[in-house]
Amino acid sequence: MDVTLAVLCTAGAVKRGRVCWSRKACTLYGSRKRRHVCVVPAVTGAVMALYQTAAGILEKLQRKEGAVKTLVYDSGYKNVRQLYALLCQTLRYTSVIEEIIRSSELLRGSKKLPMNLATVLVYDLLFGKGLQCGGRWKSTILAQRARLHAELAKLKVKKKVSSNQDLVTSMGGSSDGPVLPRYVRVNTLKTSMDDVITYFKRQGYTYLGKARSIQELIDFGQKSGKLFLQDLHIPNLLVFPPSTDFHKDSLYTAGHLILQDKASCLPALLLDPPVGACVIDACAAPGNKTSQLAAIVQNKGKVFAFDLDTKRLATMSTLLLRAGVTCQELANVDFLTVDPSEPKYHKVSHLLVDPSCSGSGIPDQMRVLTDEAGSEKEARLQALSAFQRRALSHALQFPSAQHVVYSTCSVHQQENEDVVKDVLEQHPDFRLVNVLPSWPMRGLNTFPGSECCLRASLSDTLTNGFFVALFQRRSPEEKRISCTSKELKPAGVRVNASDGEHENNELVQSKRKSECISQDSASCTKKNRKKKKKRKIDQS
Repeated sequence: MDVTLAVLCTAGAVKRGRVCWSRKACTLYGSRKRRHVCVVPAVTGAVMALYQTAAGILEKLQRKEGAVKTLVYDSGYKNVRQLYALLCQTLRYTSVIEEIIRSSELLRGSKKLPMNLATVLVYDLLFGKGLQCGGRWKSTILAQRARLHAELAKLKVKKKVSSNQDLVTSMGGSSDGPVLPRYVRVNTLKTSMDDVITYFKRQGYTYLGKARSIQELIDFGQKSGKLFLQDLHIPNLLVFPPSTDFHKDSLYTAGHLILQDKASCLPALLLDPPVGACVIDACAAPGNKTSQLAAIVQNKGKVFAFDLDTKRLATMSTLLLRAGVTCQELANVDFLTVDPSEPKYHKVSHLLVDPSCSGSGIPDQMRVLTDEAGSEKEARLQALSAFQRRALSHALQFPSAQHVVYSTCSVHQQENEDVVKDVLEQHPDFRLVNVLPSWPMRGLNTFPGSECCLRASLSDTLTNGFFVALFQRRSPEEKRISCTSKELKPAGVRVNASDGEHENNELVQSKRKSECISQDSASCTKKNRKKKKKRKIDQS
């Protein structure tokens, strides 16, 4: 047998170190060497598996077999973050890539190259880090490299744009406006903000201090290079240019850093359980919010985390282990089946409810490809909002619950304000808390108090689309006042807009007076004493 050492084998399925019996030409030695030892680098095979898995998910998306994140976790691919990132970027450029493949006639001479695989490969060649795989697919793409680059240049001229981002926009993409930066949450269970800042300075990064406005973050998003700053709303959150990659960084692999969008940090931040509290994360996977809650309670107390998806829960367990979380109790059960009266949950005072949603806040074409049209979309929203109501209502039934956060990554009113309004009516013992007054985007004006809710978007807050509402149990005094006001209000009397404004003004004034009496009684007493003393002096 003629055994020849080959650096790269064109028989892509042959494993490393095995004898290749393929009649295909060896990349290094030519077609005469039929048998040789395949010495394909391990990284090459891994990247090819990444491309093939991504292509398979693209095909499932086209058949509408599920959402992107669900398909990624169900794929069985080891590095789900890398796979998800590749899909995000490929989907963003889909319309551009399809036009380039069509105009270059890439598939005409190689009909065996599947369209979805070609899409992923062309993305990495033209817009990514370059093809990292080997085998015949790489040979096919590289043979057309000059033609593909030429078609990209022609398309830019045709659309009268100069940058890739402008090209995506001109082709119907949703990349208008600012670019989402790379948000990195510092895991305070393992390190501190000061230590991380010092680490990056030693790595050659320039620290620009704490951001003072969202506009400053937007301007920062247009920059590149080794720069970073601290977010102005979220403690322990650092901001890097969009192209910054942390997957191989030692702090990330050791669990000191967690890649998490800014809006996704809001629910745990606003819930803000005290150290040692018992907390529930109702729909916990993939676990970023759970690890954030554990950091807030400093690994003391207990964080109960529920999720119905076995695979996502297994991934979450790995993430929490890497993050140094020790106070968690994971359960592979439906949160709706959890009994609030069970003794182990009697001390639960804070709950985070982030149920399944439409994912409409996720930007670019991931959402477009998975969205249903017309009646199908409406039916899905109705089913989702019904589940969301049940989950939120169930959370409010825990006897010791004092604060409950409801959040979604959706932009639909049906999943956000409508859910909050209906649940508030069903649970008068709770009220909304007006959180983060400096946050620029509030809830839609659909019911009284909706301004207490927070919304987020790429254009307004430089984050993914998001919605957050914080519920607080009313104190006995608030319940008494609420019941008294209901009894005093005449039945059957309609209040016009001007009367409503007058009533609101009176409520605000009375609230201010009560606050003055309760909070500043000592100050008011001192002022009265000074006035009386002055009068005595004047009289004398």
